[in-house]
Parts: sequence; C-alpha cells; structure tokens
Amino acid sequence: MKTMKTITSKFKIALVAVGLLTIGSMSAQTTDATSTNVIKSTPADGAVVRVIDNKGTIKYFQSNNGITTITSTTAGSATTTTWQLGGTLTDDTYIDVAGKAFALDGIALIDPATESASTDATSLSSHGTGSGFTLLVRDEATGETKKMLLSDLVKGGNNNQAAVIATDATYTDATIPNDISKIWVYRNGAKLLAGVDYTIAGVVGAVTVTIKNANGTAPEDYAFNTGDRIEVQWIQ
Repeated sequence: MKTMKTITSKFKIALVAVGLLTIGSMSAQTTDATSTNVIKSTPADGAVVRVIDNKGTIKYFQSNNGITTITSTTAGSATTTTWQLGGTLTDDTYIDVAGKAFALDGIALIDPATESASTDATSLSSHGTGSGFTLLVRDEATGETKKMLLSDLVKGGNNNQAAVIATDATYTDATIPNDISKIWVYRNGAKLLAGVDYTIAGVVGAVTVTIKNANGTAPEDYAFNTGDRIEVQWIQ
C-alpha cells in the first residue's frame, strides 16, 4: 500500500509551474527556434509560460497577437507551433456569417487631398509594393475577394465631330453602352435631349448613336449649321 508521502512526492513531480506576468515584445509568427524572439527562460523572468506535458517535456508558451509554443528537448534544438491571426493561407478559406454581421471597425478613411488612386497595383502583390489605393470587390462565382483599380470601376469615352448639313449625325463605338441614360450628346456645348434629339440602336459592342438633324417638333426642332460641333460622351 502506497504511503501518503509517496503519493505526495509523485504528485509534486507531476505539478506544472506556471507563471504568467507580462508578455514580452516578440512576434507570434516565430518559426525559428533559435531566433532571439524566442525566449526560453524561467517563469520568474515574466516573459513566457513554462509547462511540462505528460511525457515530461518542457514547453514554453509566449503570446503576442496569437500563441507560439516552443518545445525544447535538447539544447539548441526545438520545434515550434504557431496560431496567429495573419500569415499565409494554405487552403481556400470561407467564413459563413449565416445572417450575422461581419464587419471591420477602425478602418481609416481615404483622404483625397493626400491619397490618390493606385496606378501601379499588380495581382497577388503584398502590401508595401505599390502606391495609392484600390477597391475591394467580391467575385460572385467564387466568393473570392479581389481588388480593382479605381480607373476600372467607371470607364467611358467621347467623340467630337463636325456636323454634316441636312444629315443626321451617327457614331458607333464598341464601348458605348446599350443604355441611353449613360450617354450624353452636346451640340456646340449645349446638352441635347436623350430620346428626342438623339437615339441609340444596336447591341452591346455595336451601339450606334444617332443625332437628329431636325426632329420637326417645336421648340426642339433645329437644323445643323455650318461649323456645328457634335460631341458624344458616355460611361460604361
């Protein structure tokens, strides 16, 4: 029969000395066991938490924006495991909010006086490799978050031509949308009426804008004169 003293002794051997005081300034994403960021010390130093697993192996835990465990079995040799918000994804990752709000607070607002849209953004780039700002969008097919240049968000075009006397003016361009509300036509700088002074026809990629020489209805009736300039503007 084991004595109380023997039981107490074995129990003391199995106890884990844990001291958690202050967290040292180190990166949680530490994978090099020899790094100076990895602190293997006693709990009295106040930098780490030291534990002993059920095999008797001493391990050290340190935390900063995550948790890093350092397993030390021999001097100068250790294995590390890190959990941290950040790093590199090893597989596709999806978060299903299931009707709950998913938000990021504390996001800085762009200052147009000092910040401009990016002109040198590249695909799959890391932060610090470009300048300016881009927009984040969602690919509905995959759910993937992608970035877009501000210049790609709204595209447009324009054409300026001399009017031909007694002839309707027409203009066709592959980038003109099949939506008259996105098209503006001017005669010598004066805005013409959509659907009255000018109309559109065709399909996306081959839309023709027709500017009427005279629609015959007062007071909008007019005829092109020598020197008239017709300008067509649009956004996609």
